[in-house]
Amino acid sequence: MPRDAIPQIDAAALKASISTHLKTSLGKDAAHASTYDWRMSLSLAMRDLVVDPWFAATRDTYEAKAKRVYYLSMEFLIGRLIEDVAINLGVEEAARTALTDLGQDYQQVVANEPDAALGNGGLGRLAACFLDSLSTLAIPAYGYGIRYEHGLFEQRFENGVQIETAETWLSQRHAWEFERPEVTYPIHFGGYVSETEGKAVWHPGESVLASAYDTPIIGWQAQWANTLRLWAAKPLTLFDLESFNRGDYLAANAPESLARTISRVLYPDDTTDEGKELRLKQEYFFSAASVQDVLRRLLSEGHALDDLADHVAIQLNDTHPAIAGPELVRLLADIHGMPMDRAIATARACLGFTNHTLLPEALECWPEGLFARILPRHHRIIELIQDAHAKETGSDIRIIDHGEVKMGELAFIMAHTINGVSALHTELVKETVFADLNTAYPGIIINQTNGITPRRWLYTCNKPLGDLITETIGDGWQDDLERLTGLRPHIDDAGFRAQFRAAKLSNKHRLAAWLKTRDDVTIDPEAMFDVQIKRVHEYKRQLLNILETIALWNDICDTPNGDWTPRVKLFGGKAAPGYAMAKSIIHLINDVAATINADPRSRDLLQVVYPENYNVSMAELLIPASDLSEQISTAGKEASGTGNMKLSLNGSPTIGTLDGANVEIREQVGHENFFLFGLTAQEVEARRKEHGFSRRAIEASPRLTRVLGQIASGVFSQGDRERYAGILHMLYEQDFFLVTCDFDAYFTAQRAVDQAYRNADHWTRLAAHNTAGMGWFSSDRTIRGYANEIWKVASPRAT
Repeated sequence: MPRDAIPQIDAAALKASISTHLKTSLGKDAAHASTYDWRMSLSLAMRDLVVDPWFAATRDTYEAKAKRVYYLSMEFLIGRLIEDVAINLGVEEAARTALTDLGQDYQQVVANEPDAALGNGGLGRLAACFLDSLSTLAIPAYGYGIRYEHGLFEQRFENGVQIETAETWLSQRHAWEFERPEVTYPIHFGGYVSETEGKAVWHPGESVLASAYDTPIIGWQAQWANTLRLWAAKPLTLFDLESFNRGDYLAANAPESLARTISRVLYPDDTTDEGKELRLKQEYFFSAASVQDVLRRLLSEGHALDDLADHVAIQLNDTHPAIAGPELVRLLADIHGMPMDRAIATARACLGFTNHTLLPEALECWPEGLFARILPRHHRIIELIQDAHAKETGSDIRIIDHGEVKMGELAFIMAHTINGVSALHTELVKETVFADLNTAYPGIIINQTNGITPRRWLYTCNKPLGDLITETIGDGWQDDLERLTGLRPHIDDAGFRAQFRAAKLSNKHRLAAWLKTRDDVTIDPEAMFDVQIKRVHEYKRQLLNILETIALWNDICDTPNGDWTPRVKLFGGKAAPGYAMAKSIIHLINDVAATINADPRSRDLLQVVYPENYNVSMAELLIPASDLSEQISTAGKEASGTGNMKLSLNGSPTIGTLDGANVEIREQVGHENFFLFGLTAQEVEARRKEHGFSRRAIEASPRLTRVLGQIASGVFSQGDRERYAGILHMLYEQDFFLVTCDFDAYFTAQRAVDQAYRNADHWTRLAAHNTAGMGWFSSDRTIRGYANEIWKVASPRAT
C-alpha cells in the first residue's frame, strides 16, 4: 500500500477515537478515568491505525507468494510500545495534542505502560530491533516466542543483595495483542515410541496446547507491518471434574498447572533437575508450535513440502530453538511421510543459525537421559541426523556425546548457514567453539554484525539530539542511518558543538530528575556520567569497573586537593538467580556505593549509583545521558554487544577492549575517539597458559593489592571478612576473565578519560564523532545482510 493510501489521522480524530475507546472498551467516563484507562484508550486507538497496514502487508505477501522469514527467539525485549508505534505511524504530535485536549499529560500516560517482560538482555533486544527493521524494509516475517506470564524477574536490592520477585506485566491487559483462540497446536512430551510397519509412532505421556497471541509490529512511516506471534501454554482439559468430585483437588488442577508453568517464567533456574526439565520443555514448546504454524501456513497456500525452502526461511536466534530442526524433520517424516534422508535435507535447507557466544558453557547441553525421557522421538531423530552428518562429512563430531545432547552442534549441523554477530566473533567461532565443524562444512560460517534500530535508540529516546541531527543534515536519517556521516563537516563548527553539548546536558538533567523522583538519589548533571549497563556476568567485568572505582576513591582520599574530574558511576543489570558469583559482584558494587557515597572526602567527586530493575525503559533514559560507555569485557568473550552501539550512537565515547563489535565501532568512529586498553584475544589465550598469572599481576600492582586488601579486611562489608572471600579467591587463583591482568591498563585509560573530559569542547568533539560514525550499525543494514546472504528473501514491494 503506498504511503498516501494509509489512512491519516489528525489530533481531533485521534481524540475522538481515544474517547470512544474510553467509553466502549474501558467502560469509563472521563471524570472517573485513571491514568491506566487513558493509556489503554490511547493504545487501542493507535492499534486501530496499525491494522490497515498490517492487513495490507499480509495481502501483498499472499498475492506475491512471497518467501517469509520466521525468526525463532526465546526472548523479544520489546519494551514499551506506545512511543514506538506513535513514531512509526507519524502520530506522536497528534497524540500529544489529543491527550492535552482531554486534560491528560502525554508523558505521564506513556510512562504508565509496563515493559513487556519478554527478555533479559542483548539477545532479546536484538530480536526486537530485527522485527522493527524487517517491517521497515517490508520483508514478510513472523517473530515467534513465548508469551511469558511473568517473564524475567523483577530486581530489587535488600542491603545491597539482589532479590528476585515475580514480574507482573500481564496483571494488566496487554493492549497491543490480538488473541487467536482458533490458532492452537498440541505439544507433546514424554511417553514412548513404537514402530508399526516400519513407521515410528510417538505415544506421548502428557500434552499441552500452544495458543497464539499476535502483536503487529509496524515499520517506519507505516509502510509495512509484520507479526510477533507469542505462544501461551494451556491445558487440553481445563479442569478434571472427576478428580475434583472425589476430593483430589490437586489432581483436578494438574493439567492447568503444567501448562501455566511452561509459559510462566523466562529462564527458570536450571541448577536443579526440575529446572532443566522445565527449560527443555519451554524450548520445545515454542519451537514445535512455531514449526507447526509454519507448515500449516505453507500448505494452506497450496505449496508442496518439497518446495519448503523456496517459501520458508527459519532463523534460530541462538541454541534455544535448536530443537526446531528435529521437530521439522519429525513433522516431514512421521506426519507427512517424507523419506527421512529427504526430510533432513529439506529441513536443513530452511534453517539458519545465529551463534551468540564464545563461552562453551553457554552452548546448551542436556543430560541425555532427561532429553530421551522428555522427547523420545526427537532423541532418535537426532541419532539419525548424527549418522547422516558422519556419512556426509566423515567427521567424528557427535551431537550426542558422553551422555549429553549438545544443542550447539545440533543447530550447526541442521543449518545451511551459521552466522557470527561481529567480525571478530565470527573469526573466533571458526577458530574455537566450532573449529572442527568449520572444517567439516567449509564456507558456511559467515558474519552479520549486529545492529540497532535508530528509530527507538536515537529518534525516540533522544529527542534533543535527534532534533539537532535533523536541523543539521535534514530528514531521512531515521531509515538511512549512514547519512549521519553528514554531521562530520559540522563538528568543526563551534555553534554545532555548543548545541550538541546542550542536548547531552538536557538528557543528563532528565535522568537526574528521574533518579531523584524514583529513588531519592541526587546526582550532579555537570559530573561525568560513566555508564555500564548490561547483564551481570563475569566476562562482562563489572568487577573490573568497581575495583577501579575503589582505586580511584583511594587516590582521591590520598590527594583531596588533586585535579579530579567529578564522576558518577552508573550501573544497571541483573544477574541470573542461580549465578552466585554475579550476585556477589552486585552485592560488592552496592556495598562500595554505600561506603563511597557516604564519604565526605570524596562524595562531591565520585559517586556510585545502581538503580534497581534495569529494563528497556531505564535504558532509554540512561543511554542518552551517558558520557562514557563501559565496554570492558575480556577480549574474545563478547560476541558483539548492542549496548555499545546504542551508547556510541547517542554521543558516548567508549572505553573498551578489542572485543566483539568494539573492534568495528573503533574503526567507524575513529581510533582517536575511542579509549582502548587491555589484552587482545590472542594475548588473553596466551596469558591463561601461564601458571600463577593472576597472583603475579596482583603483586605487580600496588593499587590493586591495596584494593583487594581493603575488600578482604571488610572495609566495604561492615568488618565482615568472609563476605567476598569467593571473589578474592577467584581473583588470586583462577581469574579466567583476566580482571587482574587488565586492571592497571584500565586504570591508566580512565585517567586519560578524566583528562579529556576536563576539556569540554574537546570531549564534545569526541562525542559528536561517535554519533557521526555509527551509521553502519543500523539493524536495517544487518537485516539487509541476512536477507541477501542467508534468507534469500526480498520485499514484495521491491521495484
